[in-house]
Amino acid sequence: MESKIWLSSPHMSGNEQSYINNAFETNWIAPLGPHVNGFEDDIQSYLNDNIHVAALSSGTAAIHLGLILLGVKKGDEVICQSKTFSASANPILYLGATPIFVDSEEDTWNISPNQLELAIQDRIKKGKKPKAIIAVHLYGMPYKVDQINSIAAAYNIPVLEDSAEALGSTFKNKKCGTLGDISILSFNGNKIITTSGGGALITKNKTIKDKAVFFATQSRDKAVEYLHSKIGYNYRLSNVLAGIGRGQMEVLDKRVASRRKNYEFYKKNLNYIDNIIFKSEPEGMFSNRWLTTILTDSEETREGLRLELDKHNIESRPLWKPMHQQPIFKDYPKYINGVSDQLFKKGLCLPSGSNLTDNELDRVISIIKTYFRV
Repeated sequence: MESKIWLSSPHMSGNEQSYINNAFETNWIAPLGPHVNGFEDDIQSYLNDNIHVAALSSGTAAIHLGLILLGVKKGDEVICQSKTFSASANPILYLGATPIFVDSEEDTWNISPNQLELAIQDRIKKGKKPKAIIAVHLYGMPYKVDQINSIAAAYNIPVLEDSAEALGSTFKNKKCGTLGDISILSFNGNKIITTSGGGALITKNKTIKDKAVFFATQSRDKAVEYLHSKIGYNYRLSNVLAGIGRGQMEVLDKRVASRRKNYEFYKKNLNYIDNIIFKSEPEGMFSNRWLTTILTDSEETREGLRLELDKHNIESRPLWKPMHQQPIFKDYPKYINGVSDQLFKKGLCLPSGSNLTDNELDRVISIIKTYFRV
């Protein structure tokens, strides 16, 4: 069988081991330590917008703590982009709150400003003003930040910016991860850089960062004994994994460049095929192209192409299935215009790892061309 081509596999810089060795040599094998602080400093320097970073065990943990810090409680409603991965929405249920799903617009595939305002107005009419808005930069493409933030400000609702897929992306030259009231990052194994598992909460308020760290370390009060006056969580990133992150941060810009190069390669070689459409960057937006995505002409074409690639040991994947279609979420309120449903039917993610070789990219292109008989 031909060697496996993965959708998005980890890509080490080669310098991670030195940080890991240091953690072992100094016996900092704990959910705290100099690499955790150093990793937070590295992220702060990269984002460079007077922000504060709390390194956590996952992006999901960051969303969970972010919602807590925004005051979300049991019985509240939280608006969430429907076209996303389930980790964006699951923490709403952790808190006993109700997710309100909002559909996408066609320019970026992210949360629709029109549907968002419609949803807010309707929830207020029903007597329940949403407590927060979760907006996602899907596949690294920034959402319409100005419009979303303007609507949020008009109704005094904070925005939790889900930048799990968008480290290295920018909106009007501002880094994704700095554009919400609270923002989150993910360093899961398939992301643009990885700590194996990990995430971060980003804020411009030092007090909020300190509260996030407090909650993430079991909410231990300052006392000689173990004293707890609030519910806490085991959400802090370990010093070992933070060391991996420090080695990854050294090559982040190179990884973004490689992912964007993959996109340009696919587009150059496939753009003439009538059945395939590539998502361009709207003006003012710069995508890290975490995953290269295409739209086909039908669900049958998308699935046929996916199966053909799979037959040749090449991993591809349909675009995220909208949350309002998921069994666990299907009965919650939703404001749908049909965009995300069509994206799911026709969209496919192609292999996009920054460590793809030219031969591997040629293999993918060859299979696609053969499938479309061109």
